Amino acid sequence: MNTAPESPHGNEGVQANSTASLPSLILRFLVIGAIGFGGGMAVIALMERDLVQKRRLLSTEEFLHGVGFGQLLGPFAVNTAFFVGARLFGPMGGLFCAGAFMAPSVLLVILFSWLYFAYHSIPSLQAAVQGVGPVVIALILAAASSLGQKAVRRWPAVLLALLALGLSLLKINAVYILAAAGTAGLLVGKLRLGGRDSPKGGGKEGGPVLREEGRSGGKLGIPENPSSHPSILPAQTLAAGAAQAAAGVSLSTLAWTFLKVGFVFFGGGFVLVPILHQNLVTQLHWLNNREFLDGVAISNLTPGPIAVLATFAGYRLHGVSGALLATAALFAPAMVLMTILTLGYARFKGNARFEDFLAGVSPAVAGLIVGAAVLLSPSALRGLPGWGLMALTLVLLLKFKVHPVFPLAAGALLGAAGWVT
Repeated sequence: MNTAPESPHGNEGVQANSTASLPSLILRFLVIGAIGFGGGMAVIALMERDLVQKRRLLSTEEFLHGVGFGQLLGPFAVNTAFFVGARLFGPMGGLFCAGAFMAPSVLLVILFSWLYFAYHSIPSLQAAVQGVGPVVIALILAAASSLGQKAVRRWPAVLLALLALGLSLLKINAVYILAAAGTAGLLVGKLRLGGRDSPKGGGKEGGPVLREEGRSGGKLGIPENPSSHPSILPAQTLAAGAAQAAAGVSLSTLAWTFLKVGFVFFGGGFVLVPILHQNLVTQLHWLNNREFLDGVAISNLTPGPIAVLATFAGYRLHGVSGALLATAALFAPAMVLMTILTLGYARFKGNARFEDFLAGVSPAVAGLIVGAAVLLSPSALRGLPGWGLMALTLVLLLKFKVHPVFPLAAGALLGAAGWVT
């Protein structure tokens, strides 16, 4: 293997004896992207074990700094892949590594999207898709519980979470809610909101705190009337709806829409889903409520971040080209920011003011997630079996830490059998 070149912007954190070639590093991220089920934290653990402990490409401290930077905008696992590649091989290396990490999930979503729209012509498969609705509600509530335990510790944080919940039920734009909460965090401060000093080296004093990367999420908006549930519509009606949704939507419009969302992609998958729902369903009507819910479920079947929901939405409008373009546009702002942060690495260490901002955002995100579950429940929970499946899934997720792919598969099977309607 070739010796890893020293970065022009300083590579002091890399082990002196580390060796790697760009193709081998791309291959490593392709493998991690294919097996990284379990969410952002599980993926970070895989990266640390492979790239830091085994291959010694980065020091533990520098790797943790990369994870910390990755939390600023977009999904931190993808951003960390970019950081590693950029530190060793410059910004283009970062793009190749991030792309390799995302490739398995994007390809899976494109495949699942094609199969999903084929499902609508087969009644039993329509029912299978319908059966995952209660599981998605449980995933949303599990995410709220996980984040709430970390972010809502003191009464100011509780107040922010409740205000965000109330405003989300009133359909106030999620971006405004988060901006206001972040401003409150700047005024109140991280310590008063219940934040703790960042632990060093994954639990010891001094390093960055890892935010939870959402493998589940919710959406904002008024659920559709059950009588107009799209999963029970004829295939011809759904095909006509797809054509109508795509009519007049150019690829440039599609790209611009997801690019704008990418600039406000704070908080990982938790907050992205409500923002996408507000844009794609409530405002633009590119997707209906059921399709969006099913897109959330499909994104949870992949090892990548829930942000691959953009891939599903892009496929809905313009097939494979739309899927790839929507995904690239959504991630572009985060990649630009990571380039800037990597090039100016030393200048951005330990920014206390930004930590205060995030301390205000985190409780608000928890409130948004709970609000999403409330708004989605009428269209997803349509009888005692649905409520039972949701409760059982919630227990499996919270108590037994079961990966979402298993209850999602079970929900699909129960739906196909007609036990969940």
